[in-house]
Amino acid sequence: MSLSPEDEFSAAEYALGTLDPGERAVIAARRQREPELDEAVRAWEERLSPLAEAVPPIEPPRDYFADIEARIHGPAPALPAPGETVVALRSRLARWRAAAIGATGLAAMLAIGVVFREATRETAPREFVAVLQKSADSPAFAVTVNLDTRELTVRPVSAPAPSGKSYELWIIADKLGAPRSLGVIDSADVTRGDKLAAYDPAVVQDATYAVTVEPKGGSPDGKPSLPPVFVGKLIPVGP
Repeated sequence: MSLSPEDEFSAAEYALGTLDPGERAVIAARRQREPELDEAVRAWEERLSPLAEAVPPIEPPRDYFADIEARIHGPAPALPAPGETVVALRSRLARWRAAAIGATGLAAMLAIGVVFREATRETAPREFVAVLQKSADSPAFAVTVNLDTRELTVRPVSAPAPSGKSYELWIIADKLGAPRSLGVIDSADVTRGDKLAAYDPAVVQDATYAVTVEPKGGSPDGKPSLPPVFVGKLIPVGP
């Protein structure tokens, strides 16, 4: 299965370091269980590594602060001769031209990337992910939702199976009133194509997703038996 254009672009932004902390955490979590995404990030890191290698190393002065004090309190530096000034200006002009050419090339690459992103955005599925957890360092489940097809996939991350009981997933939103069950979660990945079909896309996107511990097989009355143990909200896959 090949990556979608959105995932490919997110892999590039992850390698560049331009994702915000939340988006970067989502991609980092997905890399652990999606070899294709991890491979795409590594490929982009290899493509971009020459940019870092092209920057020459700079060794700072041994005592930079002392030099600053000496310049502040010392005699004014002698002015360069007119000829030396011309040579220095020409040298600076050459560097400015080189920098301008490089910046123009980088801007062109970014522009191409933006055009590509926008051209593919309309056809790419609108996918979102929610990491259900107790705290930021204890992700338990990853819930992926395709907002166009309403397909829901639940992937266990680190939640231990409850002995003699079942985990059950719920969607919670003010417009829905009471929490609505999205089914019992097994130990393996679960994809459900019909659980979200009846809900408005705006409700699906803005809702809170929660997991409770229920009797074996799920809640007997369609209502949560206990408070949620893991909660999370959807965020876009990629910026």
